[in-house]
Amino acid sequence: MLAVETRSLSRSFGAVDAVTEVTIQVEEGEVFGFLGPNGAGKTTTIRMLTTALPPSSGEARVLGMDVRTDGSRLRPQIGVVQQGESCEFSSTVEDAMDIYGMLWDVPRREREERARELLETFQLEAHREKRVNELSLGLRRRLQVAREFIHPMRLLFLDEPTVGLDPMARRGTLEMIKGRAREGMTVFLTTQNLDEAERLCDRVAVINHGRIVTADTPAGLKRRFGGLRAVKVSVESGDRGVLAARMREVAGVSGVEEEPTGEVVAWTSDPKRAFDEIIELEGQAGLRFATVTVREPSLEQAFINLIEREETGS
Repeated sequence: MLAVETRSLSRSFGAVDAVTEVTIQVEEGEVFGFLGPNGAGKTTTIRMLTTALPPSSGEARVLGMDVRTDGSRLRPQIGVVQQGESCEFSSTVEDAMDIYGMLWDVPRREREERARELLETFQLEAHREKRVNELSLGLRRRLQVAREFIHPMRLLFLDEPTVGLDPMARRGTLEMIKGRAREGMTVFLTTQNLDEAERLCDRVAVINHGRIVTADTPAGLKRRFGGLRAVKVSVESGDRGVLAARMREVAGVSGVEEEPTGEVVAWTSDPKRAFDEIIELEGQAGLRFATVTVREPSLEQAFINLIEREETGS
């Protein structure tokens, strides 16, 4: 069964079309990334899928349930980490966790045990007796993410979950997400951190100006939109200038740079062919290589290239 399925899902605010005919499918057990620039329609889409905002038109089913009519059955089976703060500021950290577990009917002993584990995982143990309004913004964000894991769920929506988190808390959050995904939970993730998406996501969809631009695996997006690859050579002995000149003659190489690190880099759209031909240069003109590596484009570069192409129409 599909965890999320939409058909021509749209939402307007007056004359403004925030989301236009979004059609996506998310498999159960998948970590699905929903990427786009600020204002592209990511949060509006999540609000519709979590029943917080009714669609203007189109259809959306989550865990087989219609978001318009089955909200009361759907909500107990999903978790939502929103961008905005949603904790009760006057409660203590410990009470905030307990109250949230009570709202989802988690048995007392289970929620106490789970709260202890989560406070430790998210490094909130030392702050358990502090009131939420005494915490820094980063700690409040940690609490907001941590408490969502206190109740069982089949599908977790994460809207920029690591914004405001320090590196240690970010690592804990990502490890928690990966762990739950391995257990079979579906994750629907929006993030501006493309390294996170590349590490976590099985597939991603890119939205821009409220419309889906493309959907693919991270590897597929990098292959299609990543642009040139880099073949990097570290020279053990020989003249780097001579190597650079020889590399410029390699078929498919569009540019060569000598980097301050001492490496010589060739840019190419055909990295396998360039790699093979560059390897053959070793031994010529006294050249000896220490390493030869191919650097693949990142998901971030593929995303930037795709959005720039969309904006310019090229």
